[in-house]
Order: sequence, then structure tokens, then C-alpha cells
Amino acid sequence: MKAVDEVEAALAALNDAALIADLRALVATASVTGDEREVMQLAAAQARRAGLHGVQVVAYDLDAVRADADHPGEEADRTELVNVRARLEGATAGAPLLALCAHLDVVGPGTTPWAHGSPWSAVVEDGRLYGRGSADMKAGFAAALHALRAVSAAGVVPRCAVELLGVSSEEDGGLGAFAALREDPGYAACVVPEPTGFDVVCAQAGAITFTGVVHGVAAHAAHRLKGASAIDRYLPVHAALHALEAELNTSVDHALMAALELPYPVLVGRVAAGDWSSSVPDRLEFEGRAPVRVGETLEQARRAVEAAIIGAGDGHVGLRWSGGQFASAATAVDHPLTQLVQRAASTVTGATSRVTGVPWGADMRLFAERGIPTVMCGTSGIERAHAVDEYVATDEVLALARTLVRVICGFETAA
Repeated sequence: MKAVDEVEAALAALNDAALIADLRALVATASVTGDEREVMQLAAAQARRAGLHGVQVVAYDLDAVRADADHPGEEADRTELVNVRARLEGATAGAPLLALCAHLDVVGPGTTPWAHGSPWSAVVEDGRLYGRGSADMKAGFAAALHALRAVSAAGVVPRCAVELLGVSSEEDGGLGAFAALREDPGYAACVVPEPTGFDVVCAQAGAITFTGVVHGVAAHAAHRLKGASAIDRYLPVHAALHALEAELNTSVDHALMAALELPYPVLVGRVAAGDWSSSVPDRLEFEGRAPVRVGETLEQARRAVEAAIIGAGDGHVGLRWSGGQFASAATAVDHPLTQLVQRAASTVTGATSRVTGVPWGADMRLFAERGIPTVMCGTSGIERAHAVDEYVATDEVLALARTLVRVICGFETAA
């Protein structure tokens, strides 16, 4: 069968209704980071029905993963770490192995009521499938699964072998992908179907999470001059972090990142201080996120944050690194993988897919750290991720499956 005929046969074998049904089932299964086993078991059952090989829910030695010197950090409580793996074999035993990696953990549902069902209702209205994790990124997993199913059902034997990885813990640092790569780093390339609006992401900023404590001196409010407010001592720290953000974004070396409105944001997302309105607060805790610029190491990024916070804290601030520690990553714009995914997305959408960078962290960097060429490409919706009434457009999910069919049939080597 000619290559063009293989693609057309696989596209014809896509079952749109089954794809949306499987996605709805995934979204309806709560899988907040740290509690992913149920969704992994469901995903494994879906992969078996799709006719994929070697389907397994893999449980990792959590203590060993945490003890690894390159442990990527984590925030959620967990007692186990599980992924799902499934494979479509290639034409030859030595065929290069392409990874399609999608995370199945999601952030919490929040406290604000949803206008479209509940966070787990997976209701479809006006071509939109609502639910936590619909865009970020259960749609990516379902599209990849059904792309593989269609290739197999059409009798097409790709020139590459393909492994579908459904991973845990992406939202708090990438522990699932990290564990999978510790056991088997032998991928020729990887596509991560995060929601990118069908742009091909070749550059990804990293992100590091920090927690700081500002110490003050307590006193009665009526005699506040006898104390030292931890809030007052924090204000110069906050200003220093604003100044750091401005500095990091003044001269951006990477062309794809330089094109973004704010390539490297710095944010303090939580501040807590004091325990009584009539007392000078003697303690303030703050948590935030700082960027890791493309081409910069985690240690370099940490030193910049430490200099800003400790320098402004005048000896009253302690700092520790908490939660996820996302490195940056980049794949060349002219790399064969980049070009293949760009052609596939452009052909399916009918518009030229942009090659771009993003200011957020993802599992892409864990593959790139091991020298595995990796890009991200998926539906739109990153701006709705983690928000109330998160949704994904069903026609975009189908378009993503068609894009991944073209990638699977067209991939031969990442060289």
C-alpha cells in the first residue's frame, strides 16, 4: 500500500463517535493529581478494546523515584504512582519508537459552581465537551489512542513502533513521565498533545516553585512601633520579584520565546500572615512560581530568585524550593519531527500551523533532558485549563486524532 493510501485508509477507519464516547468516560472519571489509579485502569481498558498490544497499568517504586537525584519535585499527596502503557508495533523489530505522551491527572475542580454540569459530568453542549481535564489533557490521550486504533484497524503497519503513555503527576512536576523514562528512555522522538491550538511548540519555559517565610516581631497594635510587621518586611521582597520579572524579560535570547507577550512570568500566588487584627504579625508565608529560561539550568534560575528574595529580605526571610521543578526545553525549528507535525497539523486544519514557544512547563522537558526530540501539538484550550467550565471543542478533538494519524504514518526516524 502506498504511503498516501495508508494515511487515507487510517483516516477512514477513525470512529468519531467512539472517540468522543471514550473521552467523555475519561473526563467523567475524577483523577485529581495523586489519585489516578481509576482513570489509568479505564484508559487501559480502552486501549485493549482498541486492539493495542502490551497494555498494562504500571506501578512504580515511589520511594526509589523520590530518591533519584533528578527527582522533578511534587506537591500532591500520594501513596502510589501509576501510568498506563500501550503499543502499536512497527514494520520491523528495529523500528524507531515514537512516544505519544499524555497526562491523565487533573487539577482539582475548584469551589465555584459550574454552569455546564459538574466538573465530572462530561456534558456535551453546542459542540463543546465540558469537564475538568477535558482540554488539559484527556482530549490529547483520547485522540492519540484513537489515532493508533485507526491505524491498526486499517491494517496499516507504520515504519515506526508507537508507544502510548498515559502518565500521572504532570500537574505537580511530572513524576509519572519521569518514572517511565527512568525505566525505558529508548524513544526516538515524542509528541505531547498538550492544548496548543494546533501550534507546534518547540520551546518550553520551565518553572520552579518556591516558599518563603518572613519573620517579624509581634506586638500589640496600640504599640506597633515596639514590633516589626512581617507584612511590611515582605513588601520589598514582592517589589524585588517584580523587578526580577522585568529583568528576565528585557533581553530574551530564544526567538520563539521572544515573540511571546510575557515569556518568563514571575508570580506570587499565595500570601498568608498574622492571626489577630490587633497584633503586629510576626510571620508571613508566601508561595510563588518563577521561570526557567530556555537554555538556562534549574540551578541558574534558583540563584536568580534567591538573590532577589534574600537580598530584599534584609536577613528576615527564609526560602525553600517546594513543589514541581520544571526545567526548560527546546527542539530545533527545522528538526524533521517539528516539520512532520507542522505539516500534519496544517493539512488537517487547512491553516498553516505556527512553530512557537510557550511560557508554561510540561512533560516535554523530561524527554528533551534525555536527548529525545520532542514537540507539543494539540487542541486549543490552554487558556481554559484549570478554570471553571473547562471545555474542549469536539471537532478539534477529531482534528487532533487526524493529525496524529498523519504523524504516525509519516514518522520514520528522528535523525
